[in-house]
Amino acid sequence: MKSIEQIAAELQGYDPQALSATAVNEFLSRLVTPVTDTEELGIFEALDRVLAQDVISPVSVPPHDNSAMDGYAFDGSQLRTGETLTLTPIGTALAGKAWQGTVGAGQCVRIMTGAIMPTGLDTVVPQEFVKAEGDAITLPAGLLQPGDNRRLLGEDVMAGQPALQKGERLTPAALGLAASLGIKTVQVMRRLKVAYFSTGDEILSLGEAPREGAVYDSNRYTVFGLLTRLGCEVIDFGVVRDEPALLEAAFRRAAAEADAIITSGGVSVGEADFTKTMMKQLGDVAFWRIAMRPGRPMAVGRIGKSVLFGLPGNPVAVMVTFLAFVRPALLQIMGSSGKAPPLLRARSAEAIRKKPGRTEYQRGTVSYGADGSLQVRTTGNQGSGVLSSMVQANGLIVLHHGQGNVTAGDEVDVMMFDGVI
Repeated sequence: MKSIEQIAAELQGYDPQALSATAVNEFLSRLVTPVTDTEELGIFEALDRVLAQDVISPVSVPPHDNSAMDGYAFDGSQLRTGETLTLTPIGTALAGKAWQGTVGAGQCVRIMTGAIMPTGLDTVVPQEFVKAEGDAITLPAGLLQPGDNRRLLGEDVMAGQPALQKGERLTPAALGLAASLGIKTVQVMRRLKVAYFSTGDEILSLGEAPREGAVYDSNRYTVFGLLTRLGCEVIDFGVVRDEPALLEAAFRRAAAEADAIITSGGVSVGEADFTKTMMKQLGDVAFWRIAMRPGRPMAVGRIGKSVLFGLPGNPVAVMVTFLAFVRPALLQIMGSSGKAPPLLRARSAEAIRKKPGRTEYQRGTVSYGADGSLQVRTTGNQGSGVLSSMVQANGLIVLHHGQGNVTAGDEVDVMMFDGVI
């Protein structure tokens, strides 16, 4: 396990007082290591968990060539360019059992969707495209190619091949795929344990009476929601006052119980509190000033075997730093092999002021413009304490490190919230 100092030495241009967003993610990718413990779960319990091993398909899907349409199955070699084709149905193939019989030239079989293709037949014409003429049907010219509307054995998944791979998160679609193979249980990485607490004498817990200069803790609830959406087991330590003994007890207990520790508040440069001192005293920790807005101050490191993420105190800054840095790192610890979702491109509906040399994450709302293209506009006040802006937004406008002012109509990147917040 490499120390903070060793990781820093590996990164070209590492400057803890002016760290780019890209450098933060690169640093964190070297700091964290995946858990190794696994457990076996039923399909209904495995949603969003990370696969601990490949799922090898015991069967082929589909298990036989079958029809993709309700229609008529026939030998496609009879098709002739520019000519109609007349066929005589001699039976009906239903889903769930094979049709028994022999089909000769000029003959076909009425077939239902999902039914096994009769021997020697490889093409299906949808029933709505044929013309009935007595006991025969006629196919229009130029409608089909041999093999149309036939699903091939194993075209989805072939027996003996990986259907799902280690490191994949089990989405609803993945659960359905596993079930389609007759698989009842899967081996997954154990659930990640994450301890969280807010720090500061000015922070009120819900139920406490208001007092001058104090604010109710919102970070505890947003972080809880973000961690729960990620599938983590959250260990809630509540609010910890700025007292050395209380902070030490909280950090020691968190390090003993959790894979990761997240705090909010107490990491700004020059703050007169005990949080930073206690982090340094108990662990191997770096304190950063990140070239970003909102956010900037952040602490990372280890206390015991737990990875530490010390986030700023402002509510929006907590959520932004979590989405940009903490979430990808936690996914890596969970054993996920998935890459970050692609950023959406949308036209800015307004001019946005931006200084090169830092990454800005502005709250935005993506919608369709009059011409049908995607557009995005900010939610207005971008202060890091304006939590209502995160409720109004459906994504973050990501203005990259080297980017300058944005003119109305320019395309910008957006990190969408759907499924995350």
